[in-house]
Amino acid sequence: MPKQLVPVANKPVLVHCLENIRDIGVTEVGLIVGDRRDQIEAAVGDGSGLGLRITYIEQDAPRGLAHTVAIARDFLGDDDFVMYLGDNVVVGGVAEAAADFRAHRPAASGMVVKVADPSAFGVAEVGPDGRVERLVEKPKEPRSDLILIGVYFFTPAIHQAVAAIEPSTRGELEITDAIQWLVDSGADVRARDYGCYWKDTGRVEDILECNRELLDGLTHEIAGEVDAASVISGPVVVEAGARVVDSRVTGPAVIGAGTVLRGCAVRPYTAIGRDCVLTGTDIGDSIVLEGASIDQVAGIQGSLVGRQARIRSLEDQERHRLIVGDDTLVEVAA
Repeated sequence: MPKQLVPVANKPVLVHCLENIRDIGVTEVGLIVGDRRDQIEAAVGDGSGLGLRITYIEQDAPRGLAHTVAIARDFLGDDDFVMYLGDNVVVGGVAEAAADFRAHRPAASGMVVKVADPSAFGVAEVGPDGRVERLVEKPKEPRSDLILIGVYFFTPAIHQAVAAIEPSTRGELEITDAIQWLVDSGADVRARDYGCYWKDTGRVEDILECNRELLDGLTHEIAGEVDAASVISGPVVVEAGARVVDSRVTGPAVIGAGTVLRGCAVRPYTAIGRDCVLTGTDIGDSIVLEGASIDQVAGIQGSLVGRQARIRSLEDQERHRLIVGDDTLVEVAA
């Protein structure tokens, strides 16, 4: 599945992004899609459920972020716009950055954070007044520990920059090269520190960390059924149609609609998707995607269980039996 659709706190990363976009007053969204358009469109539709109007813009191959601006030219017209990467989790929203851009209207504006290893990102050198002096995409020897996170604000000046640059050594049109073109041409390009939580969800560890961060803001709500033999403590969401039977759920945790727990211990920072069945299972700090079933398995920790996956314990079995999909990591206790 596209990593933008992996659920974090039981909501796809892309939906978290779209909600942040909506919350700054944007109503028209151009969504760049590739060969997995059908999965993305099935998840967000026309955007009306989020208060947005979504136009799908197809990119024939991953040709770089600046290329997405080029193919969205007709959609964007001469409007100012925000460019938001759909695999970024930005907790706390971008309202302050949007208001600052609207108030001062530089040609381009971004947000930066400090990281230990900036070489895998677009690195920014920023002056004391907030002006961007230099940008380099994935430098081998970074001259700054500040990286641009995946939210950019642009005036139409960016279109001239995109038209002027050439593909990088990676064969892509880099948005950092387009912004650097603006810097070199004397345009006002700004960056501000982002003081809240941000993460690029490129690895399972990142997804689980985002899940913990978002669940920390959970509001307790029991809309499903919880029987008298069950114990709920801490902030827990049990969605409508879910059933908790003879189980202990310790929040923050969320149990998706239609899911059934029987004789389970659900520990903090666990998000269980819709229509799952868990029986006699002990699980914590994990994400379980929709339709999965786990039967009589103890000690599941820090795990990501895929859609429709089945995990079960085999009695009187001395060896493990695994059916493992592509690019899967399985760690088995000795």
